[in-house]
Amino acid sequence: MTIEYITLGVYLILILVLGYAFSKENRGVDDFVRSGAQGTWWLVGSSMVISGVSAFTFTGNASAAFESGPTLLVFYVANLVGFAVGGLFLGRWMRQTRAFTLADVLRERFGPEVEQFAVYFGTFLYPFTSAIQLWALAVFVSSMFGFPIVGTIVVIGAIVTLYSTMGGKWAVLATDFVQNLIIFAITIAVAFLSLREVGGIGAFFDYFSDPRYAEDFKLIKDPGQFPDDKFSWKWLIVVFFMQVYTQVSLNSAGRFLTCKDGREASRASWFAFGLMGLGASLWFIPPMVARFLYADEVAATGLDDPASASYAVISRILLPQGALGIMVAAMFAATMSSMDSGINSQAGMIVRNMLPPLRRRLGMPEMDATQGLRVGRWCTLLLGAFIVVQCVLISQLGKFKLFDAYLIINSIVGIPLAFPIFVALYFRRIPRWSYFVIFGAGCIPSAYSLIDAKVFDNPWTIQSRAAWIFASSFIATLACVPFFKYSGSEYKNRVKAFFDKMNSPVNFKREIGVSKDVKQAMLVGRASFFVGGITLTLMFLPSALNGRLVILFVGGFVIAVGAILRWAAGIERRKSEDDASMRETSSNGE
Repeated sequence: MTIEYITLGVYLILILVLGYAFSKENRGVDDFVRSGAQGTWWLVGSSMVISGVSAFTFTGNASAAFESGPTLLVFYVANLVGFAVGGLFLGRWMRQTRAFTLADVLRERFGPEVEQFAVYFGTFLYPFTSAIQLWALAVFVSSMFGFPIVGTIVVIGAIVTLYSTMGGKWAVLATDFVQNLIIFAITIAVAFLSLREVGGIGAFFDYFSDPRYAEDFKLIKDPGQFPDDKFSWKWLIVVFFMQVYTQVSLNSAGRFLTCKDGREASRASWFAFGLMGLGASLWFIPPMVARFLYADEVAATGLDDPASASYAVISRILLPQGALGIMVAAMFAATMSSMDSGINSQAGMIVRNMLPPLRRRLGMPEMDATQGLRVGRWCTLLLGAFIVVQCVLISQLGKFKLFDAYLIINSIVGIPLAFPIFVALYFRRIPRWSYFVIFGAGCIPSAYSLIDAKVFDNPWTIQSRAAWIFASSFIATLACVPFFKYSGSEYKNRVKAFFDKMNSPVNFKREIGVSKDVKQAMLVGRASFFVGGITLTLMFLPSALNGRLVILFVGGFVIAVGAILRWAAGIERRKSEDDASMRETSSNGE
């Protein structure tokens, strides 16, 4: 086990070093929040995937796969639909708003009142969702190493906060890409070993018809088969649309604002589509095999929700010495990237959208770039501490499963908050105040469901609550449409200007300037070489041949991608030098 600790420690140090290397690119809030809008499609697309993965994929979702088989794939199909929409038009639209933050987009669409409401509400809401992700990672690491949950939360939270504060969007994108390589390489290995252990692909699917698992592993479950009618057809429909609509609303703006232009944003979304499709075909296999072969070992973990440790248990059984540490390091990085991205965005909105109006009211001068960057880092520290405290409190509840906790929070708060942001893109003719009406309409069934459960002991299922919130919010939207004609000319001009800008292509050279494509590829390629090289040194540890082959595959995969990046960067650099030489020759000739 000592080698696993060493492996984990080395990777955490590497993440911090890589983050520090890119943090030097941060010269102001623009760089800190959206990397100066210079992100390439492969870097942003990779970050989009891993930011949506986190350790929850290998705990909460693994729990659902362990219990219900392939039904959880509805989440991945919904994500694929969302990425496809991003590739077709949403990514281009969002980048072309030219915004720094989501709150900037809301201000231009509705006005400063909505901007301020979203910033203040989001500042208090975001830590809850991040706490769930941190909780998921703590469960995973605890089941791997036997650490106490609360101690794990505090230690991991401190590391995440340190990295988030030191980094910035450049560091987020770079570390996301490198850790994406590790996650995909190691999860390919775990999926392969799981299939080999179970007897191959054919034997894997044969278990689906085994009488011990056939009922639980049906794609659509019967009502009442699982608590609260989970995994039934009604649950599938509601959860699918709940996941899709969060992917295709203005909430998705942040992940596209870092791209160079609309074309790059579209390509990033299609790249994320491909990576998510690959991940969906890998991540559900090990927890199912754990159900078939290692159910007793999973039950013996002693957790409140043993199924959430199914991926950890089978990884611990199948992975060779040293590789298990890589797996845990990858889970650390996944949750770090997810939390870092969110904290980074939220801190950016505080600095750019919350504090300037307050400073103006207090008669204080505007912050310069250096001050904004410093305040942003302090905000990151405070948000990180808040997340850790909330995560510790959530861990003490005990009665929620990870999978359920995510859906409950998303249905009670997430849907009402996101629905008016969703319709803002697709309904032009809604008045300025419609945001608050639609949000309030969604909160009514959400609040009533809580009252009904607490006062009348009549708990609602997640799908029932979400369906009522959707219906109420949509009716409120339709009710608002006729009032648009009474809006003033100032607001109508604002709406027209917003959609005109959103459909106007970005001219990168004129609006942003010099590209950093070569520098991105060179630095990330160098980091990939280093990570792959460290991984290959694990082959010198005592291990069986199959163990050495797993390490060779993981290290070789990462090095190969690094080599491709360096090769592409070299071609691009030579091309730039040739173009510069031709321009100089032409100038001298004149």
